[in-house]
Amino acid sequence: MIVVHHLNNSRSQRILWLLEELGLDYEIKRYQRDPKTMLAPPELKAVHPLGKSPVISDGDTVVAESGAIVEYLVGRYGDGRLAPAPGTPQRLRYTHFLHYAEGSAMPPLLLKLVFDRVEHGPMPFFVRPVARAIAQKVKNSFVLPQIALHLGYLEGELGKSEWFAGEAFSAADIQLSFPLEAAAARGGLHANYPRLAAFLERIHARPAYQRALERGGKYELAK
Repeated sequence: MIVVHHLNNSRSQRILWLLEELGLDYEIKRYQRDPKTMLAPPELKAVHPLGKSPVISDGDTVVAESGAIVEYLVGRYGDGRLAPAPGTPQRLRYTHFLHYAEGSAMPPLLLKLVFDRVEHGPMPFFVRPVARAIAQKVKNSFVLPQIALHLGYLEGELGKSEWFAGEAFSAADIQLSFPLEAAAARGGLHANYPRLAAFLERIHARPAYQRALERGGKYELAK
C-alpha cells in the first residue's frame, strides 16, 4: 500500500491529486505545520532525514521530492497514462516542465515569501526601517521581476497547446500546479495572465483534484 506522508498546505497535496488521477489506493499519514514557524514537525525526520513533505512509502521503498515521486508513480503505475510517449517532442516538454516547476519556477516565489516575512514580521524597532528597506529593495530589483519573467514564460507556453506538455493533460500539469497556485495566492498571477488563470480553473474543476481535496483536508492555495 502506498502511504503519503502529507503535510498540510504543502506540495504533498499534488501527490494526492496524482494518485487520484491514476486511480490508485493509498493511505494518508498526516502532519501539521508548526503554527509559529510554519515548518514541518520533527516527526517527518523519522520518515526521511530531511524532514520535509512530500514523502511516500511504497512497501520498503521510500521516495522524497515531488518530481521524483511523480516520476516513480507514473513510471511504475501509470501504464502509459499521464506522460507522453518516449521519444516524442511532447515527452521532452513533459520532462522539462516536470523539473522546471521546482528548479526554476518555485525559487523566486519562495524568496518573495521570505522577504515578505522580513518586511512585515515583528522585529526590534531600531532595525525595522533598515530590514524593511533591504527587503523591499531585493523584492523590487530581483524577486518580483523574476516572478514576472516566469509567469510570462508560462503564459506564452500555454499559447502553444492546451496543456503544458501538449494537447493531453499530463503529470507535468500536476507538478506545475503548486507554483501557479502559490503565484495566484501571493505572487502576482492576476488578470494579465488569462491562460494561466484558465489553467487553474481547469485543474480545479477536475474530479480527481476535488477528490484529493476531500481526502487531504484544508488547502489554502486552492482558490
